[in-house]
Amino acid sequence: MKTIEITIAADGKSKVDTNGFTGTACRDASRFLEASLGTRKAETLTSDYYSTNSQTQQENESTT
Repeated sequence: MKTIEITIAADGKSKVDTNGFTGTACRDASRFLEASLGTRKAETLTSDYYSTNSQTQQENESTT
């Protein structure tokens, strides 16, 4: 399941976490939020970012 989690701290700092996206799809999905929340200060890329859609599809097929 694909989700986007937004955390806004008491000091106004925000954090956007994407889950379930592969490759650059996470950036595409969260772009509108980043535009609304302001300039990105830092970015941490997970292993999902470096995964390709074909890898994910193969993994899904092997588990079913």
